[in-house]
Amino acid sequence: MMLRCRFLLFALFSAQTPVKGHYKVTGSHQPIVAAPGEDVVLLCQVEPEFDVVDLTVEWSKPDLKPDPNYQPKGMGYVHLYRDNLEVPDMKIFSYKGRTALFADGLRQGNISLRITNVTAADEGQYRCFIPKLNGQIKSSTVHLIIDQNSSKTATTKKPLHLQTRQNDLNGGLSCCSSLTPFMVVWILLICSA
Repeated sequence: MMLRCRFLLFALFSAQTPVKGHYKVTGSHQPIVAAPGEDVVLLCQVEPEFDVVDLTVEWSKPDLKPDPNYQPKGMGYVHLYRDNLEVPDMKIFSYKGRTALFADGLRQGNISLRITNVTAADEGQYRCFIPKLNGQIKSSTVHLIIDQNSSKTATTKKPLHLQTRQNDLNGGLSCCSSLTPFMVVWILLICSA
């Protein structure tokens, strides 16, 4: 019985510890809604927290139709971060000077993208992607909706820079780790019986 209890406790705590190399990119599950002219943040991060400063981060817009007047070299990106720098030469023309990553957040896996002065043309799906991430889920999509009936001054939404990562909504605990104390007590009760 004691061996069984030790196994249960080991299984419980090992399930709570992320395995090195099992990272995933996650984006906002809810669409980001903004009025024309607003600045937005497309939320995307690596979980568990992981330093991505030395990795390539690509933001693209898969549903964007190519502009016949502008033919970039290779694929056009909404934002491209490579070799610790933004690569403006590969950026889609309409996004030049309007996008940025949070440089201070890269060490914690924050690859969220800020787009300034959004327009109706910015609406759509965005893909955040880390090609060399050691994990199975290397990309995520975020949907941006531009609400034409809203104005920049009349918006009542919570400012995007005050929004927090999903993990932080639970006080920094995942749904499973918040159950840990309950599970430990339960296992101890079973073992003592």
